[in-house]
Amino acid sequence: MTAAAPLVRRAAAEFAGTGALVAVVVGSGIQATKLSQDIGVQLLANSLATVFGLGVLITLLGPVSGAHFNPAVTLAAWWSGRRSGERLTVREVGAYVCAQTAGAIGGAVLADAMFAERLVAWSTHDRWAPHLWLGEVVATAGLVLLIFGLARTGRAHVAPVAVAASIGAAYWFTSSTSFANPAVTVGRMFSDTFAGIAPGSVLPFVGAQLVGLVVGLGLVAVLFGRHAPDMGEGEVVVPRDGHEREGDLVASDR
Repeated sequence: MTAAAPLVRRAAAEFAGTGALVAVVVGSGIQATKLSQDIGVQLLANSLATVFGLGVLITLLGPVSGAHFNPAVTLAAWWSGRRSGERLTVREVGAYVCAQTAGAIGGAVLADAMFAERLVAWSTHDRWAPHLWLGEVVATAGLVLLIFGLARTGRAHVAPVAVAASIGAAYWFTSSTSFANPAVTVGRMFSDTFAGIAPGSVLPFVGAQLVGLVVGLGLVAVLFGRHAPDMGEGEVVVPRDGHEREGDLVASDR
């Protein structure tokens, strides 16, 4: 177990981690389009970079903030802790979500800067279609199920590998290429590149992700029970009150 860092430090980790994640996603997308005109090759390069980058970020920052990097994961952790009285406070949730969103925007701008793109260019990549929204529901539900299923069974220590691997798969089996993250969705609209999303497509994507959050939590309750058992050998972050929180040392999708 590791003692929880102060909220400022945890928020900083969420800002840096989400920013780095978006920089990886957007930057690798830009690089891929410069190296190949084949969309399949571009998606392969983008997905591989995201898998490796996310695994590193979870491993590095998980002991500091829990490596959520995703408002959906933060909200799921808050909801899951409500019965035990150990959930994140509203203040902590607000700090995490604000840091994640700001970090995502900063990461997109950073990626644009590294590749000499306009620093802020609204994406023109329209992603408006019901089948894409369904893909986001599936992607987010699967992410929440994986993260909290690992926590419920005391295997949060394998999150860096398991979450990164699941994202690599979700790039390819979901119609939306698995954003599954409201903050990252917002950040990606600031880059008119391969990984971008048009501003007009953001709201339904976020709505679908929130639906997926609810579905994922429902699946966790059905498959693992409504109450979190002892976390066992899974490494978790221990907050200042000395209690373990379900959902810590787990990370988000991109």
